[in-house]
Amino acid sequence: LPIMGMEEPWRYRNKAQFPFGKDKDGNVIAGFYAGRTHAIVEAEDCLLGVEENREILDIVKRFMKEMKIEPYDELSHKGLVRHVLIRKGFKTGEIMVCLVINGNKLPGKERLVEMLTGGDGVKGMTSISYSVNQEKTNVIMGKEIVNLYGPGYITDYIGNVKYQISPLSFYQVNPVQTERLYGTALEYAGLTGNEIVWDLYCGIGTISLFLAQKAKKVYGVEIVPQAIEDARRNAEINGIHNAEFFVGKAEEVLPEQFEKNHVHADVIVVDPPRKGCDAVCLDTILKMRPERVVYVSCDSATLARDLRYLADGGYVVERGKCCDMFPGTVHVESVIMMRNCGLKGK
Repeated sequence: LPIMGMEEPWRYRNKAQFPFGKDKDGNVIAGFYAGRTHAIVEAEDCLLGVEENREILDIVKRFMKEMKIEPYDELSHKGLVRHVLIRKGFKTGEIMVCLVINGNKLPGKERLVEMLTGGDGVKGMTSISYSVNQEKTNVIMGKEIVNLYGPGYITDYIGNVKYQISPLSFYQVNPVQTERLYGTALEYAGLTGNEIVWDLYCGIGTISLFLAQKAKKVYGVEIVPQAIEDARRNAEINGIHNAEFFVGKAEEVLPEQFEKNHVHADVIVVDPPRKGCDAVCLDTILKMRPERVVYVSCDSATLARDLRYLADGGYVVERGKCCDMFPGTVHVESVIMMRNCGLKGK
């Protein structure tokens, strides 16, 4: 079916991560890494990000200058400020700032809060924190988050479902297109209110809670414990009581629940990482024989591979759409509906 394009393909990203460093004159800069390097190209504004990013970077740089705080240097492993993570709730206007630091303490943290929230601060500033990352690594965020201001999260909506987003939460970066993508997944699931639905690789429950509005029961599975905590909390704040979440690998939880506890499925929704679904997971789907499989994919090559496997097992592709989640890039999200067409090999 026709691609879901984006009418306004600018300022669509609700999340940005800027590395900090120095230019050749020794001035503190923030920007993006040059292709295939860790050399920072100064860029305080990007037309894909929200307008507040520039304002926040300016405040953080002024704070560093005032407090004589050095940016991190990868070669020497010295300096304090590595990155800043900025998130914005598009429906709520709430903003999060999280500094990633090469240390346990942030000198002058009260001053940073004052600069971000005071009279000349940023409208909508809701959560300020720092993340401790003292590793020699390309991974941006550390595991420890120290809260400085606000509740430690921001909230946003996809459709009429409210989500709490903490610094480490996975949340789709293009909320406008996400609503269209998930709306299509819900349409393809064809729910009447009587179905048992499994949502594999469920993250913070974004698709699960969308589906739970029209299903009898939804089971979500995700390997990241923090994401499942978020999913359970998100179910609670929306008053959704027909969603249950499991921590673990989809390829382990699904067979266990099916074989030991005889849990069946009318519809299975999968939204795997780039590498696609595990073969054990696909085998269990074929054993469970749900009426419909809805596959949401961010990598069309692994999608094609997995659809071939399910087709060989007795499923047929009925409908599919692409969603332009990252306008101006080659990346696309796809959503496909497969129907059980009977016996294997038919």
